[in-house]
Amino acid sequence: MVAVAERSPNPLTRLRDAVWHPTPGSLRFLALLGVIGNALIVATGGAVRVTKSGLGCPEWPRCTGDSLVPTHSAEHPALNMSIEFGNRLLTFVVLGVGVLVFVAAVRLRPRRGSLVRWALAQPMSVVAQAVIGGIVVLTDLHPASVALHFLVSPALLVFCVILWIRAGEGDAPSRALAAPGVRRLAAALVAACGVVLVAGTVVTGTGPHAGDADSRRWGFNIEDVTRVHSGLAWVTVALTILAAVVLHRTDAPPAARRRVHELIGLELAQGALGYVQYFMGVPGPLVVLHMLGAVLLWIAAWRLALALRDRGPVPSAPAPDPAPEPTTTEAPQPA
Repeated sequence: MVAVAERSPNPLTRLRDAVWHPTPGSLRFLALLGVIGNALIVATGGAVRVTKSGLGCPEWPRCTGDSLVPTHSAEHPALNMSIEFGNRLLTFVVLGVGVLVFVAAVRLRPRRGSLVRWALAQPMSVVAQAVIGGIVVLTDLHPASVALHFLVSPALLVFCVILWIRAGEGDAPSRALAAPGVRRLAAALVAACGVVLVAGTVVTGTGPHAGDADSRRWGFNIEDVTRVHSGLAWVTVALTILAAVVLHRTDAPPAARRRVHELIGLELAQGALGYVQYFMGVPGPLVVLHMLGAVLLWIAAWRLALALRDRGPVPSAPAPDPAPEPTTTEAPQPA
């Protein structure tokens, strides 16, 4: 009878095993941590903006001219320096998670090349995000660099979400689970969410929460860009409702129907939050929640699109080699 290894109660040991001796389930869990980490860093970036801490650390990669960490400064309050430096530290945490995901993808047996490539994109993208963050500081929070800094996070989340989904399915050729028109509608929904994200960066760069009281703003009328952003959001809602109707009127997979319901729920909450923050004069905490809601919508839209195809079951791990049978030496027979 084969003995089953007991799961260690030590969380560090379990984490080590998840990385060094991964299973499809543990790799998917690590990929989910990457999704969560990259969503949270958007929220902390929002906190940097609304607290006007964008230049709390006025240098890069150092916090100040002679220190890597916040120090006493007559020009920058300690709270602002701590908030900005905390966001920088979280970047290293997300980078660490990305490295662990990549190692686990390489160590997985059987090795799956597509997962390794998606996993490698995560730490590489975080490094690019850190460099762009330095450009944001060195350009004194120019709205174009701030917008680019934000938009890299949704792009990185695409890698994270795809790896999360792909780790739980096989490598067979993609098989469509819905009609071409339905899949095109889901793709249009993803594109609409992306356009709404871009429009949101214009609203932020025009409004009062650009990261610092003295930072440059776009010269647009805030009411005009807000109306454009709101209109695009309503287009996204209309596309989502149309997708829900089509999915229920066709033989769509149950997972896709659940995904579209989740997307509608998030859109209603996000829309209500957007109108509340607008009529309340865009208070900082609601802005942070609105930014977090935006990336959750982005994740939900991609999950819907990915639920409309199938890649087969997860490849099974190779069976271990059978243990050699013990050899016996016969005693010599007496003459």
